[in-house]
Formats: sequence, structure tokens, C-alpha cells
Amino acid sequence: MARVVLPEESAKEVSELIDILISLFFESLPRRDQRNWARVYLNGLVGTTGKKTIRNIAGTGASSVEQSLQQFISKSPWDWTPVRRSLAQHLERTAQRPLAWVVQPMVIEKAGDRSVGVGRQFVPQLGRTANCQQAGGIWLASSEASFPVEWTLTLPGPWTSELLRRRRAGIPDTARSLTPAQDAVHAVQRMAAGWQLQRRPVVMEVGNAELPQCIEALSLQDIPFVLKVDGSVPVSFGGAGRHKPGPHTAPARELIDSLRSQRRVVEWTRHGRPEGAVTLLTSAAILAAPAEDRPAPLPPTPLLLVGAWTEAALLPSEFWITNIGDRPLAQLFLLAKLTDRVALDYAEVCEPVGIRDFEGRSFRGWHHHVTLASVAHAALLLGARAHRTDGTAAPGIPGIPGTPGRTGSVAGLSAGTRPPYAGPPRPAPVLPPRPLIPGQVARREYIR
Repeated sequence: MARVVLPEESAKEVSELIDILISLFFESLPRRDQRNWARVYLNGLVGTTGKKTIRNIAGTGASSVEQSLQQFISKSPWDWTPVRRSLAQHLERTAQRPLAWVVQPMVIEKAGDRSVGVGRQFVPQLGRTANCQQAGGIWLASSEASFPVEWTLTLPGPWTSELLRRRRAGIPDTARSLTPAQDAVHAVQRMAAGWQLQRRPVVMEVGNAELPQCIEALSLQDIPFVLKVDGSVPVSFGGAGRHKPGPHTAPARELIDSLRSQRRVVEWTRHGRPEGAVTLLTSAAILAAPAEDRPAPLPPTPLLLVGAWTEAALLPSEFWITNIGDRPLAQLFLLAKLTDRVALDYAEVCEPVGIRDFEGRSFRGWHHHVTLASVAHAALLLGARAHRTDGTAAPGIPGIPGTPGRTGSVAGLSAGTRPPYAGPPRPAPVLPPRPLIPGQVARREYIR
């Protein structure tokens, strides 16, 4: 990932925006000097070249600045939750209306064993065992932009069971050793219960073993969800009526493939790309399986299994389970694909502001750093203006060269008057010709 420095004009605009965001999000910090150091750190995250470590942000020959930043990030006891909550509430009011809360895993590989939460563990995203930290971000996502607002850091067993290690890292007594999926679900539950946000569908990927628990936990709080699952996950179906046999159990892939004659053609535009794409969708009503340590729910929770084929594929390749039964398949597919929007913004904006660059060893310091990096991410996206010279939106994010064109670039807040979000219109997608598939239902749905 290339590290870049903002041009002088763009850096000034973003710095002015940071001053505004400090007054909006950091009111919970009791002292003025804390807010001043937050400003220094945020400007360093968006303007420093190289890794966004405290030493690089402080600059050479500025030991007093480095010491003050170390104190502010790693030792100062300010609460990061009010800052994240204020950020989320502001984005709901002023940015593009979020369509979903997307859970994005983040893996931070490490060489040593002192960073909080580090350990040798199998990482599904890497497909191998790695010495790393496993974290997760909850992103407010629309088709135009996405913003991280909450973070979890998964703690392997030794970090909660070994008292000395726990004390050195400053891990709170309430922290437990959970899986990344469990941490993410708990974070979503906290947001839904106490952040005063409009509830959005939760979009995340869940392994087979944790699927029943995730469905149960989200359903208990009436949180809508779209969960990406593996095609091998067993699902129950049938037996809903008095004279209908069942229920039956089969792998999700087999159930969806048996319904290929009911597929619909969905034409859509990939995030960050101008060209169109074609996907074939079908769905099946299924029933939630109880967790292993719980009795079967009465009555079983009705769910929907959605399957997708790429244009030329013979077998379905993607699968989701949702409790949203009142939306067309095309809209559910759009929600599921918001993970691509988040992945794009993570690579283009969140990585360059140093979301993975914290080198301290404390639990508090890690959460302070990712909180400030999330605000820096928001500052760059909200401050990105569509520079028009020939009537068309400029590609990429102003000040970050080399980023691909963004479908519906996020309009920013200019110096002087700073209006709410008003993104430019997206270019009309170029759709490929309709595939000829024997037995295909002649229904077409469009996502714009």
C-alpha cells in the first residue's frame, strides 16, 4: 500500500475540517490539551508520510511532542466510545444515508508477541496460521461511501487468563476471550441498544460453527441481518404445512442448485468500477437451526437462503442467510455486496491513514488509535470534493493519487460554507448483453 502526502491545498482543507470534527466528536474529552493532541494526531494521520506511528507523526527532533502523544494515546484514560458514537450519529445526519452496518475483519500481522491480542492463530481471511492481531470494524455503508465507527480487538485465551499479561496490557476486567464473530455481534448489539442510531441490516460473513449463535443473538434484539455463509452449511427446509413432509436438511449449495430453474437475472454495477455485471439469483425459505447448547426454538425462526451464480458459472458460488423477507432479491443482493464498498474504502482511505500502524502494546492505546484513524478516514471522505472542470466528476479521491474512480464520489465540506453531503450523479453503467441460459425465467431486476 503506497503511502502518500496530501497536496498543500487539500491538506489545508482537510485540516480545517478536522478542526470542525474535533468540536463535534471530542466534547467528551474533559481537557483542552487532550483535544489539542487529538488534533495533532489526526493531522499526522492524514499528512505524515510512511507508517503512521507516534514517532513519525511527532517528527524528528521533537521528543516532547512524541512523549505527549504517547501519553495521550497509550496512557490517557479518555473513553473512546462517546467519540465513536458521536461520529456515527453525525454520519447518519450528514453523509449519504447508510444502508447497512457492515462487519469488516482486519488482520494485523506482527513479528513479536508483546502487542496486545497478538498470537499464533488460524486466520480464515489469510487461509493459514499467522502471528497476528484479529480485529473487526463496524462500518456504516451506502453504495457511495462507507465509514468505520466501531472496532473490536479479539483477545486469545492467554491474554485474558494470564494475570500478568493482562495487567501489562491494561486489559479491562470485563474483557473476555471470544471469537471475532462473537466480538462483532456483541459490538452490533451495543450499537443497537445504546447508540441512538436507526437500525440497519447487519452484513457479515459467519462460519458454519458460529452461525446458529449469531442468528440467535441478532434475532433476540430484532436486528435485521444478511449473513454470508459457506455453501456446505446445512439448512433445514420444508415441513411448514400440515400435509407437507419435513423438515429436511441439506447443504445450502444443493438446495439452491435444485432451484436453478427459478433464477432471476440481476444487472448491477460493481463498486468502484464503471462497467456492469450480471448475476443470477434464487432463494429458498429455510428454518433457523438451534445452537448446540440450546433447545429448538418454538416456533422455528423463518429465514431466507439466497444463492448467486456468476454469469458463466455452472454452480452457485455465493450464499447468504437473511431474516429480511419483505425486500426483492435484487435489494438483498445490493446489501450483501456492500462488503465490496467497504473493502474498497478500506484499501483506498483507511489503510493510508494508518489503521493498522499502531505499534504500542496497550489495549487502551490500540482503541484510541483506531478511533482517531476512523475520524481521519471520515475527514478525508467528507473533505473530498468533486472537482469539475468539464462537467464530469473527478476520478478518485482528491489528494490521494492513483485511486480508482469512485461511483458517485463523496462530496465534501469546503472551506467557508460546508453543506451536507450531496454526491454527484453516477454515470450510467454499461451493462453486458443478457446471457442465454436454457430454462431461465425471463424476469430481470436492476440495481442502480
